[in-house]
Amino acid sequence: TLEEALAIYAQPKQRGRAAAKPPLKELGADPVSGKPVVVKDGRFGPYVTDGETNATLRSGDSVEAITPERGFELLAEKRAKSPAKKTAKKAAAKKTTAKKTASTAAKKTAAKKTTTAKKTAAKKTTAKKTTAKATAAKAAED
Repeated sequence: TLEEALAIYAQPKQRGRAAAKPPLKELGADPVSGKPVVVKDGRFGPYVTDGETNATLRSGDSVEAITPERGFELLAEKRAKSPAKKTAKKAAAKKTTAKKTASTAAKKTAAKKTTTAKKTAAKKTTAKKTTAKATAAKAAED
């Protein structure tokens, strides 16, 4: 009805992500990082997190039965598997992108020079062809 439609239009638009869900279970402070460890429900199932490192629960683990020791163990395994800190990766990525932009800039200037040379050469050849055709036409008329 008209009233229902107006009520729907009066509601604010929903944009972006939904609000973060509260943790399913709290396991206490992590002995390594000292941060509180909680169990959350994510897109790919439940996981344990200390706010920095996330470790997915295994198929044998359930949210209700997981112990703090098991949560700390999962986080320790994840930290051992994970590569070096992201800050080192970001610095290396910045260096490689700087090198790439410098090399692409050099390639672009070289490409511009060659394309301008090709364009002028193409114009000359078309001009020669038209003069050759005009000369042949004049000779045919005579």
